[in-house]
Order: sequence, then C-alpha cells, then structure tokens
Amino acid sequence: MRIGVNVPNFGPGTGPDVLRRWARTVEALGYDMLMVSDHVVITPDVAAQYPAPFYEPFTTLSWLAGITERVQLGTTVLIMPYRHPLLVARMAANLQQLSGGRLVLGVGVGWARQEFDALGVPFHRRGKLTDDYLRDVRTAWEDDDDYRCGRIPIWIGGNSDAGLRRAVRLGDAWHPLRATLPWLREKAERLKVVADELGRPVPAFTPRIMLRLTDAPIDDPERRAGVGSIDQVLDDLEQLRLLGSETVLLDPFGGDPRETHHPEVAWQALATLAARWDLSAHQPRTEQP
Repeated sequence: MRIGVNVPNFGPGTGPDVLRRWARTVEALGYDMLMVSDHVVITPDVAAQYPAPFYEPFTTLSWLAGITERVQLGTTVLIMPYRHPLLVARMAANLQQLSGGRLVLGVGVGWARQEFDALGVPFHRRGKLTDDYLRDVRTAWEDDDDYRCGRIPIWIGGNSDAGLRRAVRLGDAWHPLRATLPWLREKAERLKVVADELGRPVPAFTPRIMLRLTDAPIDDPERRAGVGSIDQVLDDLEQLRLLGSETVLLDPFGGDPRETHHPEVAWQALATLAARWDLSAHQPRTEQP
C-alpha cells in the first residue's frame, strides 16, 4: 500500500518557499505521492475553510514537478465543473508529459455555491456536468493525437453514494475524504456491491484520511481514521490495507488556517509515521528483537 500526503496549497502561511519545502520533505521522507486541492475564486464560503492565498493546482503541480524527481503528483480534488473539459484534458496531458508520467487526476463535483455563482456555473447541475466533462476528457485523451499523454489515473472524490457510483462508472478509483474507519469499512463493501450491480470492475479504493497524532490514544467511536496515537494511526493504515486500499492519502491540515504558519508540526508527524511504516516496502516496519 502506497502512502501520499495532501499538501496545503492555501492559507496565510503558504507561499513558494513553503510549498518547495513541503515537496522536498514529502519526497525525502519516502512518501509516494503529493497532492493539492482546488479552488478558483476565494468567495466567503471558501475562505471560511481555505483562505487566500490559494495556489491553482495545475500551475502549482507543474512547478513542483521540476522540484521533485520521484513522487507522484495529483489533485485532491479538482472541481470538475469549473473548467472546460478540453482545457482540463490539455493541462493534464501537458503536466503528465512534463512530469514524466507522474500525474493522478482526482476530481469532484464541488460544494461552494458562492464560488459556482462567481464562475457562472449552475450549482444544481454540477453532478451532470462532472459526468459529461469526465467523458469528454477521456475522449480527448483517447481519440485526439494532440491530447495523447499516456495513462492518467482518475480518482473520483466524494463521500456520497452518487460519488461512489460515479467512481464505478467513470473512474479508476474511489477517493472518499476524512471519515471514520467503520464508515470506510462499510463503504468499501458497498463499492463492491455497486460495481456488481452496474456490471463494472471494482475501482481502486484510495481514501484520504487525516493525520493528527496525539500523545494518548483516543477512545471515541467517532474518531476519524488517522487521528490518535501513533499506534492507532498505524492500525488504521493496516486496517485500510486489509480492506484492499492501494493508496492512502494523509491530510495533516486540521482546519485552522493558522496551522499554515507552522508546517513543521505536520512535517514532524509525517517523520514520526515514516519511522514506523516502511515506505519503501509499503508496509509496517518489522520490530527488531
């Protein structure tokens, strides 16, 4: 099982130097993937959670591709209705070529109604637009020589049943976000049922979980995966591996924009985890006698 990191590409403490240090830290620690988020217009509903500055994902990843050598690059998640599908197909194809084939395109339908209004995109049609645009992107990659770029995996984000079904119909992986382990276990089984109902292959299961290490274990049935003592987080990862997760993305951002001024806290958590999970072997480290 590969492990990636969701890097904050937003917030008052974020800038080119911090993003550079994030990328080099993630790669140096041995993590497999670096992903960033997406917003275009920082409307009040967006700013409440993801304040400016917000670095556009394709631009940021293209720059980080030149800073890194090995780590995969991706979006978690690109809001599909915000951009013309041929623009997405072009930018993704170019980034795939410029990065040496390291791109993963995670997409979602979006949630910020004010941002949809600012962009002139109908909020109530976001699901249908996402489906149509995904088909258009794949068609461009497959049928137009000018867009050919090799295989780019598409991860479908979203915790709803609609998102799960969209992943089965149109994606290579289902990418749920920041949930509890019991919920993820239940939905991993649901993914297989939906695939069987639709007569489709079961897509990969690639959840994004939190990363918040605590000194003592957390005894709470509502504890989200990735939150707790290092042993709890290691067990969460092992349980996800047993559920068939090919990749797990760690999200160290806890929701307070002030955290972006102190990325060293997240880097230390990543280093602590890397010391206990053999990233090169994609499994927990064997305890030495």
